[in-house]
Amino acid sequence: MLKHDYMQVSQDQPISSDAPLQLLLFVDGRPKSKQQVQRIRSYLKELEADYDFELQIVDVGQQPYLAEHFKLVATPALIKVHPEPREILAGSNITGQLKAWWPRWQAAMDAYLQLESDLHEHDENGRVKELKSSIRSVAVSAELMRLSDEVFRLKQEKEKLQEQIQFKDRVIAMLAHDLRNPLTAASIAIDTLQSNYNIEKGEFERLTPKMTVHLFKQARSQTKIIDRMITDLLRVGHGKDREFFIQPQKVDIGKLCLEVLEELRDRYTAKSHKVNKDIPKDLPNVYADPERIRQVLINLLDNAIKYTPEGGDISVCGLHRTSQKIQFSISDTGPGIPEDNRDRIFENHYRLERDQGKEGYGIGLCLCQRIVLAHYGQIWVETAPHGGAWFHFTLPVYPN
Repeated sequence: MLKHDYMQVSQDQPISSDAPLQLLLFVDGRPKSKQQVQRIRSYLKELEADYDFELQIVDVGQQPYLAEHFKLVATPALIKVHPEPREILAGSNITGQLKAWWPRWQAAMDAYLQLESDLHEHDENGRVKELKSSIRSVAVSAELMRLSDEVFRLKQEKEKLQEQIQFKDRVIAMLAHDLRNPLTAASIAIDTLQSNYNIEKGEFERLTPKMTVHLFKQARSQTKIIDRMITDLLRVGHGKDREFFIQPQKVDIGKLCLEVLEELRDRYTAKSHKVNKDIPKDLPNVYADPERIRQVLINLLDNAIKYTPEGGDISVCGLHRTSQKIQFSISDTGPGIPEDNRDRIFENHYRLERDQGKEGYGIGLCLCQRIVLAHYGQIWVETAPHGGAWFHFTLPVYPN
């Protein structure tokens, strides 16, 4: 009696069969594929076959490794996996091809069963013992391919995690070293203020008003440097693949830049830098997150101060490029960025070979890029007219 087993293959259901004729039908989610499946199944129901057979339907979206195992390039496809030799029917007229091939498959089944009968003992009911299942072996092969890919993926994740752990260890060591300077400076300023403060009189002794203001300013600026170090590390630690949250609003970027320059005044005056400002009074407001853009300006100006030698020049320029964007540029007279490294300078943790001995973590420019990209802007670097680094970034203009 003819037996039809139409089984929908799933990830939780292993593929196995003991039927002498075993067929796999590979389909996808397209409506045309579903129509062909119905035609093929209807045709098989009408066949007057003398042997049991099994048809299993495989969704290539759920079981891509089976499709890879058979090296399929198109669906739907009907494959005779048992008995050997394997044969594949594909195209838009699988039913027509099946009509032509079915007699040959019946002959193959006859030859297979006769061979099994000659080579193996039969049980009391005359059924062949230990009938080999080709579909089962195919499933095992496909599962091995999947597991091999999974092992490779896990190895890559392991290497990535090891790199992150090693970086974290280096950062902790560098952070402990780099925090000493601002901590020491802030501590000295606070201790000096404390030792010269007369509680009974409520005033500072042996300190001029100018010196008192300077010490308070020094303590405040050093604690801001410490806070910026920790904030940058924590923000970059979120990873570039996560969403970078911003709260855009109307921002006067010219005013914001002047505030940042004032905040960093002690640093660039200590190195006798000349700061040239070319920020037009009619520069339009931008649509941006003020705290994020403040970070970009601080990082770029901090780098300019760090790499510009004593007595060098730093330039800050604002430009109304189009009705949609403004461009901000910061240049210095330092060593500049080699052309071969300009594409990589914004990568996370990347540092130029010459900078390995300098303080920092190689994350400032990466953070700048993430912030600018989150505002749908661009950031890049060129060689300044006097040979230093020349950083540019664009931001959207606040709509009128």
